[in-house]
Amino acid sequence: MIMRIWRGITPKEQGDAYLEHLQQTALQTLSQQPGQRGAWVLRRVHGDRCEFQLLSLWESPDALRAFAGDQPERAIYFAEDDKFLLDMEPLVRLYEVVDRVEPKGP
Repeated sequence: MIMRIWRGITPKEQGDAYLEHLQQTALQTLSQQPGQRGAWVLRRVHGDRCEFQLLSLWESPDALRAFAGDQPERAIYFAEDDKFLLDMEPLVRLYEVVDRVEPKGP
């Protein structure tokens, strides 16, 4: 499995609006991708900025390339992202998932 990690930063006051935009664009698109095994949005307010991390899990490099193209480490942006984001980082980080811990019952 492959974890793809993207980061975006907005002004603090646009954090809620950007989260809604992210839900309607990136998350909706991810939910329809074959081979996609889950996505998580992390948010952190730090001073006057709001940082987002979008983690998506992919069953294989081929599944990731079917979504992101021949250069899966390139960031994908959606219409109007530039109205929220302070910077459009060109690259994401890709990691091979080598282990995980499942919760044990209650």
